[in-house]
Amino acid sequence: MQEFKDKLVVISGGVGDIGQAMAIAFLDAGSTVCLADKMDLEQATQKFPLLERESRLHYQQVDISDYEQVTHWLLGCRERYGALSICIPNASRVTLKNFQSISAQEWKDELDVNLHGAFYMANEAARLFIEDKVAGNIVFLGSWAGHAVHKNLPTYSVSKAAVRMLCQSMALEFAAYGIRVNEVAPGYVNAGLSKVVWADAPEQQTAASKVVPLGAILESEEVAKQVLWICSENSRLLTGATIVLDGGLSLIRP
Repeated sequence: MQEFKDKLVVISGGVGDIGQAMAIAFLDAGSTVCLADKMDLEQATQKFPLLERESRLHYQQVDISDYEQVTHWLLGCRERYGALSICIPNASRVTLKNFQSISAQEWKDELDVNLHGAFYMANEAARLFIEDKVAGNIVFLGSWAGHAVHKNLPTYSVSKAAVRMLCQSMALEFAAYGIRVNEVAPGYVNAGLSKVVWADAPEQQTAASKVVPLGAILESEEVAKQVLWICSENSRLLTGATIVLDGGLSLIRP
């Protein structure tokens, strides 16, 4: 895909399964990719060995909930590799507790990453787009849980619902600069903790897939393909949109 050749893409949560899949997809399309995650470079390379071998793939340890660290990272990416073109706030955390069991600190920590970190990254990227006169793309990674209530995911659901409105609000403001802002909201994905659990208990993955109306679990690569499409010229008039990529999971009401 020549339209992505030599573009600079920044991705938070870059060493997770979905982050890696997006990085590989953009690398295959000719982009330069800068990843951020919470672990140090040695740990990141153990999880994502391509970091050692690919000259267009770069990594920095960043606490995405820290505004100063986020801005320092993005400014450094621009200084070293040129103007940003695509920003993907992907970092997130999940606390599997209901309202009566979650602590105030756990609530704050989750919102700091899922909502505040996404805002810091997207807003700073938009500022750089405007400075550099780039009609850039911002793609938030949301979740089906931001569209459907789940009793064991209250903080996560609240944070992802807020990200959806953040996406729409930014899309309206930044459209004047040619910047498009969208969101992909996946359902069950064979990634992260789910991937680990399902590898040891495949019957749980089978049971999960039966809950999905279309009867299938997403792979990380499918999420990455959707993000690539959103950033392409094929969706040049798409902004403020949420693509709910969940096989119909969010249509189910408890």
